[in-house]
Amino acid sequence: HFYVGTSSNEETVSIERCCIFRGSFVKLNARTGKILWRTYMLPDNFGQRGEYAGAAIWGSSPSIDIHRNHVYIGIGNLYSAPKNVRDCQERQNNRTDMPSTDECVEPENHSDSIIALDLDTGKIKWFNQLGGYDVWFFACNNVSNPKCPPGPNLGADFAAAPMMLTTYVDGIKRDLAVAVQKSGYAWALDRDNGKLIWSTEAGPGGLTGGGTWGAATDEKRVYTNIANSDRKNFTLQPSTKATTAGGWVAMDSKSGRVLWSTADPSNGTANGPVTVANGVVIAGSTFRQGPIYAMNAMTGEILWSYKTGATIYGGASVS
Repeated sequence: HFYVGTSSNEETVSIERCCIFRGSFVKLNARTGKILWRTYMLPDNFGQRGEYAGAAIWGSSPSIDIHRNHVYIGIGNLYSAPKNVRDCQERQNNRTDMPSTDECVEPENHSDSIIALDLDTGKIKWFNQLGGYDVWFFACNNVSNPKCPPGPNLGADFAAAPMMLTTYVDGIKRDLAVAVQKSGYAWALDRDNGKLIWSTEAGPGGLTGGGTWGAATDEKRVYTNIANSDRKNFTLQPSTKATTAGGWVAMDSKSGRVLWSTADPSNGTANGPVTVANGVVIAGSTFRQGPIYAMNAMTGEILWSYKTGATIYGGASVS
């Protein structure tokens, strides 16, 4: 069988035409292409604009847990929301304080969520909405446009599927689903029920991240890029040093505690996914000379670098 999420370019259309798309996750017969089930991430909008739209599944390939018969996915932002939700958000002055929940988020809204679905039926087994009120489309880069949703809104897409890892938390063996968000937050959930085990602000969020396209793990640590696309002050935990470049962060898989942060020495943004193998983390930079960096997985120390001659947005393969 073949499992895939759906996304849309409707986010790029004019305000007058936006939006009716609803993200969904689909199981197909690999031989025939027949759709066996489809699960939507939002309530039906019946083709009407001004209702729920968006919640694309646009990150990396999903993670499949054969033992639990689950598939785990991460969801993107809303393009639009119904009037009662917009009114709620305006009353609370668009307040979404990560990592706390937002009172305006309705339970059927699975945008910015991590979800477990049954492999056989597509039924949602559990979900955890982790983005608050995140409604945005490209025309609303001009936040003064009166037809745009209340903003500015925190970019909190999951730009990659959750990773599966097993570790010990307070002496108890836990199977976790871990993902890093464009908000810069990392989240670890119990694979059985979606309960939050830990969350960490690894670095600043931004229009394109935050954490994006893919983290990595060796089960001892969780590694992520922080693109820092908005060039915010990025504190290199656990130190007090800061940068406005992108960088890379390692967290303890048991607690989420930041173990090291390494800034991009070329002062670029770090949009590409990370790779870990044999005690080395490999990542690239968007700096015009396209450097690739190899870092000590325990310390973040840069071991070597290589200039490819072109900006790096992809991840490394290790053989």
